[in-house]
Amino acid sequence: MSEAKVTRRGRPRDEKAREAILAAATDLLLASGLDSASMDEVAERAGVSKATIYRWWSTKEALALDALYRVWDTSGPAPRDTGSLRGDLLALIRPWIRRVRERPYGRVIAALITEAQTDPAFAEQYRGRFLEPRRERARPIIARAIERGELPPATNVELALDLLYGPLYHRLLQGHAPLTHRYVSELVDIVIAGLQT
Repeated sequence: MSEAKVTRRGRPRDEKAREAILAAATDLLLASGLDSASMDEVAERAGVSKATIYRWWSTKEALALDALYRVWDTSGPAPRDTGSLRGDLLALIRPWIRRVRERPYGRVIAALITEAQTDPAFAEQYRGRFLEPRRERARPIIARAIERGELPPATNVELALDLLYGPLYHRLLQGHAPLTHRYVSELVDIVIAGLQT
């Protein structure tokens, strides 16, 4: 009996086209925001058809999320163990601060959060692709601090992450004050002091 042939449906992804689409989407999102950017503009800038984009992303929001994920990829090496909770948290957050100060990411993230409030399916994608990977990188830092005796054994790790990231996103989204290295240092000191009491 001969082996049955496996027929794959659709064309395989063209990584060059995919990268061009993500790069174009990133540029347009940062230049004009989610509401103003259109799939037509992305297609024109990337040199692909709109059908090509819709083959991979069903909505503009899904494309924006992937574009943001590409720029803020967390698959690289985890931040180094500096030997102290303060050093570890600064090593985790300072690169994030440098990134958000490079270009206007705040309004893109704000638009994605707004979409997540009205679309449960997108909210799940947002949490899985953007929010959770950042929290996952921070959990071992809190665990190491507990092992070293810098934090009490009963420390609520998820609450600790909320205390850390909440003020950063508040300042990023509200834009009422700058995200500076001094601010990050003071925030880390306050969070640690709060967790230790």
